[in-house]
Amino acid sequence: MKEMLLRCGKLRFHQAPIMFALLLTYRMTGQDSRLKSPPPPPQPVPRMQVIPMPDYQASFQRDGLEVARYYFNPSLNRPFLFPVIGPSGRSLTRIGHPQDPDGHSHHNSVWIAHNDVNGVNFWADRGGTGRIIHQKIEQYVDGPDAASIASINAWTSNAGAVLLTEHRRITLHSLPDGELMLLIDLLLEPKGETVTFGKTPFGLIGTRMAKTIGVYDGGGAIRNSEGSVDEPQVFWKQARWVDYSGPITPTASEGITLFDHPANPNHPSYFHVRRDGWMGGSLTLNEAKSITRSEPLRVRYGLYVHRGIPGLPAIEAKWKEFAGAGLPALVKPRTAN
Repeated sequence: MKEMLLRCGKLRFHQAPIMFALLLTYRMTGQDSRLKSPPPPPQPVPRMQVIPMPDYQASFQRDGLEVARYYFNPSLNRPFLFPVIGPSGRSLTRIGHPQDPDGHSHHNSVWIAHNDVNGVNFWADRGGTGRIIHQKIEQYVDGPDAASIASINAWTSNAGAVLLTEHRRITLHSLPDGELMLLIDLLLEPKGETVTFGKTPFGLIGTRMAKTIGVYDGGGAIRNSEGSVDEPQVFWKQARWVDYSGPITPTASEGITLFDHPANPNHPSYFHVRRDGWMGGSLTLNEAKSITRSEPLRVRYGLYVHRGIPGLPAIEAKWKEFAGAGLPALVKPRTAN
């Protein structure tokens, strides 16, 4: 075969059809191993799919209907998810603050960022801040109950220095009654020897709720796993989870519960939650945290997208399911040469 290909480069014009016929015959004599065995059996159409879209977007779909979309264009300040569709068919999240859209333009529905990484601000989106730049998609996975996307991002300073390599996997699980469980898995590895996440309430995860779910602009309510209610009792308090629920249609209420995994280094997390409609998990509220190449940062967050306003025991049962699941490996094992 190699000799045949080498000869192709020496062919004269009138000899090309002859060599093409020889190559075609070679291919059809069974040399392609895939043609030696019968075709695989038909595969069922996955109920949950993640569909690559133009302009660096991916659509998570259940039964052909979008339930979330992931934006990861390298020109963005950071990747994010929007919308996150609830059981009613409406997004439970939004972009920006309803009363201050310009000042809070960095509130990108559901996003990952931090206010101080070796002194670089990755939380804001203007004024010489760092950027979390998409590098590549490693995998799209569809399935009967869940779909996922795995990617690599570079946390890059405004001077162009890469501080962190991030492995990210986003998984959407279909739940009964139109509900969803959204999992965000992160592995953050320093590019140098050490990276320090400074003391700040902002980061790693933020969620901007729909306007009508906010306490100030809608009819929403804030609760946490400790039984506390509303911002004064929940703000900067430790909890396993925080729930933000409220009206999404004239007749329906829905919400999102932000879960902190017990394997996360600061569990139970402090939560930064406001009546204006946003909540986030604070990794370094009280003290800085340094990571090294040998001890990178591995975290998992969950967003339980639910119908109605569940009672605290029902949410706690969902958190226990979330907490009991093992953490998947985010980096493929290296194979020996």
